[in-house]
Amino acid sequence: MADSNEMTINLVVLGKTQTGKSAAGNSLLGSSDFESRLSPSSVTTCCGLGRSGRILGLIRRNGCELGLRVRVLDTPSHPHSALSKEQVRDTVRAALAQHFGEEGLHLALLVLRADLPLCPGESNDTVQLIQELLGPTWKDFTAVLLTHADKAAEAGYSEETYLHSASSTLLSLLSSVQHKYIFLDNHNSIIKEERNIVLRKLLNFIQKNNYQVLKHSKE
Repeated sequence: MADSNEMTINLVVLGKTQTGKSAAGNSLLGSSDFESRLSPSSVTTCCGLGRSGRILGLIRRNGCELGLRVRVLDTPSHPHSALSKEQVRDTVRAALAQHFGEEGLHLALLVLRADLPLCPGESNDTVQLIQELLGPTWKDFTAVLLTHADKAAEAGYSEETYLHSASSTLLSLLSSVQHKYIFLDNHNSIIKEERNIVLRKLLNFIQKNNYQVLKHSKE
């Protein structure tokens, strides 16, 4: 971080096809960097890096306000309609090394749909991929992003009642990542205030992890 008046956080979004990974990335960036649309096949086939502008009003250090910049790495899904698990893993690993190799990764965001139940097989596949990408300390660097939360709300679920009714698979996953989770609406664009709430939660996760980063070598 060359500018002492700024902080940059590096994030990667991971998850299954049509969970809203790219849309979530756009929401975090406040942009439309990543292609996001309904499709009968996987939309994202390669990794892409998006960068936000300077965001004010979220961080203070020693009494001074810092500007925040967000960098998000969008990734192909797993399972993927055209790529094998190994291709997805190798593509993401190379992109992590290329874009975050020196500064490091602050958080991997596992994107799941709040309007669909999480079953054991799906969870095992996704968690195994994250373990392969992030290594033995993956739990410290992973948070769950529950997209389509607006649909869960329309069905009458608050965050509390949703978690009370959630599958044991989801609850076990949330417990393993120290309950680092965020509910995110999937409107075309979230308003600035909603985006800031999400970013504050992410910053809180990063702060509780003592601002540690995970580095990937360019082997």
